[in-house]
Amino acid sequence: MLTKKKDRVISLPVSVFGSAETKDDLEDWLLSQDPKFIKKMKRARKDNIEGKEKDWEQLTNEAN
Repeated sequence: MLTKKKDRVISLPVSVFGSAETKDDLEDWLLSQDPKFIKKMKRARKDNIEGKEKDWEQLTNEAN
């Protein structure tokens, strides 16, 4: 059985929509407005400053 996704409506200020040159620009703006994303980035930055980050090889080894 296929599930039907609900369409979501996203509101953008006209100034943002008008100044965005690419879809990436719009995505960057949307992410910059997302409290969950901001919280994750702040935590990642804090972990980086404290030396708690992991490199790609460590992450892939943990996943396997």
